Amino acid sequence: MAYVSIPAYWKTIPQRYSLIGLRCKNCGYINFPAREICAKCGKKSEFEPIKLSGKGKIYSYTIIAAGSTPPEFLLQEKYVGSYPVAIIELVEGPKIVAQLTDYKIEELKIGMEVEAVFRKIYEDNQVIRYGIKFRPIRKRRIHKGS
Repeated sequence: MAYVSIPAYWKTIPQRYSLIGLRCKNCGYINFPAREICAKCGKKSEFEPIKLSGKGKIYSYTIIAAGSTPPEFLLQEKYVGSYPVAIIELVEGPKIVAQLTDYKIEELKIGMEVEAVFRKIYEDNQVIRYGIKFRPIRKRRIHKGS
Protein backbone atom coordinates (compact mmCIF):
# COMPACT_ATOMS: atom_id res chain seq x y z
CA MET A 1 0.00 0.00 0.00
CA ALA A 2 1.21 3.53 -0.76
CA TYR A 3 1.63 4.69 2.81
CA VAL A 4 1.80 8.35 3.74
CA SER A 5 2.32 8.98 7.45
CA ILE A 6 -0.30 11.07 9.22
CA PRO A 7 2.21 13.85 10.10
CA ALA A 8 3.44 13.99 6.49
CA TYR A 9 -0.16 14.05 5.26
CA TRP A 10 -1.17 16.82 7.68
CA LYS A 11 1.85 18.91 6.67
CA THR A 12 0.49 19.20 3.12
CA ILE A 13 -3.16 19.82 4.06
CA PRO A 14 -3.17 23.62 3.52
CA GLN A 15 -1.61 23.22 0.08
CA ARG A 16 -3.82 20.31 -1.02
CA TYR A 17 -7.09 21.44 0.52
CA SER A 18 -6.79 25.06 -0.59
CA LEU A 19 -4.82 24.61 -3.82
CA ILE A 20 -2.00 26.91 -2.75
CA GLY A 21 0.79 27.18 -5.29
CA LEU A 22 4.06 29.09 -5.13
CA ARG A 23 4.94 31.77 -7.67
CA CYS A 24 8.67 31.97 -8.38
CA LYS A 25 9.89 35.54 -7.80
CA ASN A 26 12.66 34.93 -10.35
CA CYS A 27 10.61 33.87 -13.40
CA GLY A 28 6.94 34.15 -12.34
CA TYR A 29 6.17 30.45 -12.92
CA ILE A 30 3.53 28.97 -10.59
CA ASN A 31 4.76 25.75 -8.99
CA PHE A 32 2.21 23.24 -7.73
CA PRO A 33 2.75 21.25 -5.66
CA ALA A 34 5.15 23.44 -3.71
CA ARG A 35 8.85 22.77 -4.14
CA GLU A 36 12.14 24.30 -3.13
CA ILE A 37 13.48 24.69 -6.69
CA CYS A 38 11.40 26.25 -9.47
CA ALA A 39 10.26 23.67 -12.04
CA LYS A 40 10.71 26.19 -14.88
CA CYS A 41 13.90 28.15 -14.22
CA GLY A 42 15.57 25.56 -11.96
CA LYS A 43 16.63 28.18 -9.45
CA LYS A 44 16.22 28.06 -5.71
CA SER A 45 14.60 31.46 -5.57
CA GLU A 46 12.10 33.05 -3.27
CA PHE A 47 8.47 32.14 -3.74
CA GLU A 48 5.19 33.85 -2.91
CA PRO A 49 2.05 31.82 -2.16
CA ILE A 50 -0.80 32.08 -4.62
CA LYS A 51 -4.32 30.71 -4.22
CA LEU A 52 -5.20 28.77 -7.37
CA SER A 53 -8.75 29.13 -8.72
CA GLY A 54 -9.49 25.40 -8.95
CA LYS A 55 -10.71 25.91 -12.52
CA GLY A 56 -9.11 24.17 -15.46
CA LYS A 57 -9.57 21.67 -18.24
CA ILE A 58 -8.87 18.01 -18.79
CA TYR A 59 -5.45 17.77 -20.44
CA SER A 60 -5.50 13.96 -20.53
CA TYR A 61 -7.27 11.15 -18.68
CA THR A 62 -7.40 7.41 -18.24
CA ILE A 63 -9.84 4.94 -16.75
CA ILE A 64 -8.52 2.92 -13.81
CA ALA A 65 -10.05 -0.54 -14.06
CA ALA A 66 -9.76 -3.91 -12.35
CA GLY A 67 -6.19 -5.03 -12.03
CA SER A 68 -4.68 -1.55 -12.26
CA THR A 69 -6.10 0.00 -9.11
CA PRO A 70 -3.55 1.19 -6.51
CA PRO A 71 -3.99 -0.62 -3.17
CA GLU A 72 -5.37 2.43 -1.34
CA PHE A 73 -8.25 2.61 -3.85
CA LEU A 74 -9.28 -1.07 -3.90
CA LEU A 75 -12.30 -0.39 -1.68
CA GLN A 76 -13.43 2.39 -4.00
CA GLU A 77 -13.11 0.11 -7.00
CA LYS A 78 -15.08 -2.57 -5.17
CA TYR A 79 -18.03 -0.22 -4.64
CA VAL A 80 -17.99 2.00 -7.74
CA GLY A 81 -16.06 -0.01 -10.32
CA SER A 82 -13.75 1.69 -12.80
CA TYR A 83 -13.02 5.39 -12.30
CA PRO A 84 -11.25 8.15 -14.23
CA VAL A 85 -8.03 9.89 -13.22
CA ALA A 86 -7.00 12.99 -15.15
CA ILE A 87 -4.22 15.43 -15.69
CA ILE A 88 -5.87 18.79 -15.11
CA GLU A 89 -4.34 21.92 -16.61
CA LEU A 90 -5.31 24.73 -14.25
CA VAL A 91 -6.08 28.16 -15.73
CA GLU A 92 -3.00 29.47 -13.90
CA GLY A 93 -0.79 26.98 -15.77
CA PRO A 94 0.20 24.10 -13.46
CA LYS A 95 -0.89 20.59 -14.37
CA ILE A 96 -1.99 18.27 -11.58
CA VAL A 97 -3.18 14.67 -11.38
CA ALA A 98 -6.55 14.14 -9.75
CA GLN A 99 -9.56 11.88 -9.71
CA LEU A 100 -12.72 13.01 -11.46
CA THR A 101 -16.11 12.97 -9.78
CA ASP A 102 -19.75 13.75 -10.66
CA TYR A 103 -19.21 12.70 -14.27
CA LYS A 104 -20.88 10.70 -16.98
CA ILE A 105 -18.19 8.53 -18.54
CA GLU A 106 -19.52 9.10 -22.05
CA GLU A 107 -19.22 12.89 -21.59
CA LEU A 108 -15.55 12.94 -20.60
CA LYS A 109 -13.27 14.48 -23.21
CA ILE A 110 -9.95 16.23 -23.55
CA GLY A 111 -10.44 19.99 -23.10
CA MET A 112 -13.55 19.61 -20.93
CA GLU A 113 -13.78 22.41 -18.36
CA VAL A 114 -13.62 21.23 -14.75
CA GLU A 115 -13.63 22.70 -11.26
CA ALA A 116 -12.13 21.55 -7.98
CA VAL A 117 -14.34 20.10 -5.25
CA PHE A 118 -13.45 18.83 -1.79
CA ARG A 119 -14.11 15.09 -1.41
CA LYS A 120 -13.05 11.92 0.36
CA ILE A 121 -10.04 10.47 -1.44
CA TYR A 122 -9.52 7.22 0.47
CA GLU A 123 -9.31 5.72 3.96
CA ASP A 124 -6.07 4.40 5.43
CA ASN A 125 -5.65 2.93 8.93
CA GLN A 126 -9.14 4.17 9.83
CA VAL A 127 -8.16 7.73 8.93
CA ILE A 128 -10.19 9.30 6.13
CA ARG A 129 -8.00 11.19 3.67
CA TYR A 130 -9.78 14.13 2.06
CA GLY A 131 -8.60 16.23 -0.82
CA ILE A 132 -9.41 17.78 -4.14
CA LYS A 133 -11.15 16.01 -7.00
CA PHE A 134 -12.42 17.69 -10.14
CA ARG A 135 -15.91 17.67 -11.64
CA PRO A 136 -17.14 18.83 -15.05
CA ILE A 137 -18.50 22.35 -15.25
CA ARG A 138 -21.88 22.02 -16.82
CA LYS A 139 -23.21 25.09 -18.54
CA ARG A 140 -26.70 25.97 -17.44
CA ARG A 141 -29.13 26.58 -20.22
CA ILE A 142 -31.33 29.61 -19.83
CA HIS A 143 -34.81 29.12 -21.20
CA LYS A 144 -36.47 32.31 -22.33
CA GLY A 145 -40.16 32.62 -21.72
CA SER A 146 -42.65 33.04 -24.56
